[in-house]
Amino acid sequence: MASWLSALGRTRGRLAGALTRLVTRGPKLTVEDLEELEERLIMADLPVPLVTELLGQMRKRRGTEDDPAAPVREVLLRHLPPAAEDDLPPGDPLVLLMLGINGSGKTTTCAKLGRRFASAGRQVLLAAGDTFRAAGADQLKLWAERLDLDVVGAVQGADAAAVGFDAVQAARARGHDLVIIDTAGRMHTKEPLMREIDKMSRALDKACPGAPHETWLTLDAALGKNALRQAATFHEAAPLTGIVVTKLDGSAKGGFLFDLHRQLGLPIRYVGLGEGPDDLAPFDPDRYVEGLLARGE
Repeated sequence: MASWLSALGRTRGRLAGALTRLVTRGPKLTVEDLEELEERLIMADLPVPLVTELLGQMRKRRGTEDDPAAPVREVLLRHLPPAAEDDLPPGDPLVLLMLGINGSGKTTTCAKLGRRFASAGRQVLLAAGDTFRAAGADQLKLWAERLDLDVVGAVQGADAAAVGFDAVQAARARGHDLVIIDTAGRMHTKEPLMREIDKMSRALDKACPGAPHETWLTLDAALGKNALRQAATFHEAAPLTGIVVTKLDGSAKGGFLFDLHRQLGLPIRYVGLGEGPDDLAPFDPDRYVEGLLARGE
């Protein structure tokens, strides 16, 4: 498992030591220092209200002997969602629908989640519902074979909603208690594609009343604040119950997680810390903040 410290290396680089300077110099910061830090923090995709609060705390402590580390950490944590549980409720089966745009890491995330829940004792069935791309279903099937997970799918061009319906029926027949459904990547600006989400949801509800029980969106951390518009549009099309932030290890824009919580109030369920099959971790605000401040593993 990759560490939070290593995964957040590029984001720390983007912050250019601004947070570290707040922590180490705190009360000794000059007015000019604070102005420079404000610009750096905003450029690192931290939301303006958070930056304002951080600098306000530092201004209060200028000229004192107070340790600035505690208030900086406290302010950062106050702008993040709580730690995510590494679990899902029981189901007969529980149906998890995964959404996201092309290239967000959605299919890979489905496989990694399947591995994680299977390791915890769940009977997992992956459903290759990406019938739009020629290799969409094949990609998930290759992951399933690699991770020894059960999978169902269909040929390119098949009705994705029907694939979802059949997957739930197959899960019941085979004794699976969790179905993770991959979907075709879709741009949040394409209305017809977004309407297909509703069709899929209705088909799942017919197969298992109340399904999908969880609807998660994968967001590529490299997009930074641009990912917020995606999330808002998807949330309107299909009420989301969670976010999975992918490729955090390859991004310099990890600061957008603060704005994600402030604007949408959605839980961040998991984050991608690396490329390996086990490099998907439940969101932990304490370890995230420690990784930003470079204060530990």
